[in-house]
Amino acid sequence: MIKAYAAFEPKGELKPFEYDPGPLANDEVEIDVSYCGICHSDVSVIDAEWGEMPYPVVAGHEVVGKIAKTGSSVSHLKIGQVVGLGWHAGYCGTCHSCQGGDNNLCSTATATIIGHYGGFAEQVRAKANSVVAIPAGIDLESAGPLFCGGVTVFNPLIQFDVKPTDKVAVIGIGGLGHMALQFLNAWGCEVTAFTSSDAKRDEALSMGAHDTLNSRDADAIAGAAGRFDFIISTVNVKLDWNLYLATLQPKGRLHFVGATLEPLDIGVFGLIGGQRSISGSPVGSPSTMLQMLEFAKLHSIKPVIEMYEFADINEALDRVRSGKAHYRVVLKS
Repeated sequence: MIKAYAAFEPKGELKPFEYDPGPLANDEVEIDVSYCGICHSDVSVIDAEWGEMPYPVVAGHEVVGKIAKTGSSVSHLKIGQVVGLGWHAGYCGTCHSCQGGDNNLCSTATATIIGHYGGFAEQVRAKANSVVAIPAGIDLESAGPLFCGGVTVFNPLIQFDVKPTDKVAVIGIGGLGHMALQFLNAWGCEVTAFTSSDAKRDEALSMGAHDTLNSRDADAIAGAAGRFDFIISTVNVKLDWNLYLATLQPKGRLHFVGATLEPLDIGVFGLIGGQRSISGSPVGSPSTMLQMLEFAKLHSIKPVIEMYEFADINEALDRVRSGKAHYRVVLKS
């Protein structure tokens, strides 16, 4: 039996829960969980913000731990090896996306916390093709958020060939944005942080931003017209997207990694006139995760975290719900 913490209803308190995982499949591994980050997506699933969920829900998809068991066909992971597990707990391995290395776009991928028991537990199981070995030298306490938030902001740098000479802006300096600043600075870009908080200005500069703009000051934003090659939006709120679109250079891109739930109100002439683009992307593939980890190690990049014991999981969840976490919350066993 695997011991876990589960939600049994939307917005319900997490309670101790045990389940029988059954026999370990040939292509699976079992991970002893050492640390697990709490992402806002965990809250969204627990609270059914994205629609009806199959309860009980065992959330947790920013897992760091050691391999405890391996299936008979698993050869690239060994018992005792330190690994990470993110949003996906398995890929089909045969579709066009998987064959092309874009496993994260697999239409039948298994979500770690939807219809599958995740990492708010003593152990978690996953297909070996979704589990990534963590290189020596990575700070394990803070590594969990890299497997969701970290790779989410790193992936666009690879997918859209962001260049070291590009001028890049980040909207929202929070759980995702503070990692984006670090990656972009190390990538070599000229980095600007859009933030609505004066308190975050100095911290944004210390984490890699070369400049900041007040996201509540329409005049300041308008004054940046034609300035950026690439903008990454990490927020989940509605903004004046046409105003931000105007800050892009011709052929610039406004890219979404934050899950704003309201439709985008975009004037098409702002796109056509400057041949600008709008796009979005999810987490990255396992190969991109490994590339991200090596880059983070080389440049000493790591999330800013607040640590909680697993026994205090409900307090930790409320901290994330409050929006006051600085900047990611991590549970330790």
